[in-house]
Amino acid sequence: MIYVTSDLHFFHKNVIKYNGRPFDSVEEMNKALIRNWNNVVDKEDDVYILGDVTLKGVSFATKILQELKGNKFLVKGNHDVFVNQSSFDKTHFIWIKDYYELEYNGQYFILFHYPIESWNGASNKSIHLHGHQHNKRTYNFENREKGILKFDVGVDANNMAPVSLEYIMDFFQDVAEVNSGLLLYHSNDYDRCSKNDKEY
Repeated sequence: MIYVTSDLHFFHKNVIKYNGRPFDSVEEMNKALIRNWNNVVDKEDDVYILGDVTLKGVSFATKILQELKGNKFLVKGNHDVFVNQSSFDKTHFIWIKDYYELEYNGQYFILFHYPIESWNGASNKSIHLHGHQHNKRTYNFENREKGILKFDVGVDANNMAPVSLEYIMDFFQDVAEVNSGLLLYHSNDYDRCSKNDKEY
C-alpha cells in the first residue's frame, strides 16, 4: 500500500495553537501522530512525506523517523532543514527530492510540498498532492465540489494520519469521470474551431 502525508511538525509547540490541533502538549501530539501513523502503515508500505517532518534538528528527526513504520520517501518542505546537516543519516529515507511525479494503477499524481495553481497533467486528470497550508478537512471537499483535483495530504486535513492513494482516487472518482467528459467536449469543440479557422 502507498500512503502520503505532510506537515507533521513533530516537537512544534506553536503548531498546536496556530492550527487548533487537539492536544495539550508537544508530547501528547508526538505520541498521537506516531500512534496514528503506525496504526495505518505496515512496515512493508511506502509513505511519501510531502515536507515538514520537524523544525528541530537531526537528533529529534532521527528519533521520530526510527519510530515510524514503512519505507519513507521525502519531498522536502520549507522546514526540513535537518536533511541538509552532515550528521543526518539520509538512509532513513529511500530518497529525498524537491518534487516527484508518481503513477499508481494508471493514475498520475504530482507530489510537491507547495500547492500549485497549474500542474503537469492537470488537463488530463492528474491529481496534485500537496501540504504546506495546514488546511482543514473542508478544503479537500471544497476542491472536489469545484472539480479541482488537488488534495492537501497534511495531517491537519486528514485526522492527524497518513492517507492512502486508494482513498484519494476513490475520493475524486466522480470528479475524474466528469472532468473526462468535459475534456472530451472541449477537445471536440477546439477541433471544430480549428477546422473553421482553416476554412477562412
